[in-house]
Amino acid sequence: MIPSRRLLLTVLAFAVLGAGVGLVPELAVWWWGAACALTLAALVDIWLSRRAPSVRIERQLAGVWPVGVWGAVTLTIHNEARRKLRLEVYDDYPTAWKVEGLPHRSQIATGSYAAISYRLCPDRRGNVHFDAAHLRIDSPLGLWVRAHRIGPSHDIKVFPDFSQLLGYTLTATDRRSPTAGAIRKRRRGEGTDFRQLREYRQGDSLRSIDWKATARQQKPISREYQEERDQQVVFLLDTGRRMLAQDGATSHFDHALNAVLTLGFLAQKQGDAVGLMSFGEETRWLSPHKGRIGLDRLLAGVYDLQPAEVAPDYAQAAAALLGRLSKRAFIVLITNLRDEDDQALRSACELLSTRHLVLCASLREKALDAAVAAPVVQFADALRVSAAAHYLQQRDHAIKRLGIRASHLIDITPERLSMSLVNRYLDIKESGQL
Repeated sequence: MIPSRRLLLTVLAFAVLGAGVGLVPELAVWWWGAACALTLAALVDIWLSRRAPSVRIERQLAGVWPVGVWGAVTLTIHNEARRKLRLEVYDDYPTAWKVEGLPHRSQIATGSYAAISYRLCPDRRGNVHFDAAHLRIDSPLGLWVRAHRIGPSHDIKVFPDFSQLLGYTLTATDRRSPTAGAIRKRRRGEGTDFRQLREYRQGDSLRSIDWKATARQQKPISREYQEERDQQVVFLLDTGRRMLAQDGATSHFDHALNAVLTLGFLAQKQGDAVGLMSFGEETRWLSPHKGRIGLDRLLAGVYDLQPAEVAPDYAQAAAALLGRLSKRAFIVLITNLRDEDDQALRSACELLSTRHLVLCASLREKALDAAVAAPVVQFADALRVSAAAHYLQQRDHAIKRLGIRASHLIDITPERLSMSLVNRYLDIKESGQL
């Protein structure tokens, strides 16, 4: 219970009048009488406000939110009291989120209700909690304001913004479109899985002619192939300290997670099974599954995954993944390579490559490229450029020491990771390397 603005202004006015009473003693009796009346009114107002108000609150919001996207929340406040209520509403939303439309002040007649809407924008993925709303309700005489916690609580999930990822995959699946960075190479003309027989067309390879069918039909018949299906795409995702690096508003880990979901969506559209294993702070294993089920399991299994201040153990992660996969798979290892990691990462890649096709994707900080390209004006600038260039040189040496073929290694800035992985995946599907 705190004094309202009305009570504070009234007390201030009495204080000013009290100074004038000293000059006119005849008014002292009236002043003291008014002061006693105000005190009595304040006490009566406290007494009338002693009980919790007859208020019921309902909250409407989505159970799943996309990160970084504004959404609406509606609070419906029902006044079941015998008097009109003047109140101010503060909802108990996650404090780090951006908000528009709160606090909200309203008057609700007895037996009526008010629907209050405001907007929120989540700042990160994971599970979040909405607790009971905060209400500041004016007392019947308006001299006090009493705070209450009323209403339900909600637990919701904040997922990556899959609508943006869908745009990348739709662009990537159009093999004739070079837009948005999806540069596709000329097809080799033959896949690995037989699809059907059809009449020979000009431009078909002679190797595609089925001579037995040609003899039966008395005209040239060609075999038509399609890209191999029913394969496994498994992500090996680093959740160690280096994935905490951030270029702009999005961390390297979130860029990596977006790339995983983008390629996962495309892979299940191509008929492949999708799985994931994380290593570092937390080990999560999502066995490969095909179709929409595989994508839903992938999305539900990683939406709350976060990196932490731990060092990744590549050898242990490779051994663990090798023990979980019985069928040959396309393994995409996503990490942030440092020069001290070359031997450990090389051993892990060699171990996985004994049975699987491995693609290593290393994220490079944009800040380093910007530091090298920055103009040199002062001595401090020269030191910064030299240090950044030396670091990048060491990084290049470490990548070369991995001994991984260029077609199986990506060293790229985070925002370009999704399209690079998609292009490599489609190249591998066409070539039949799996």
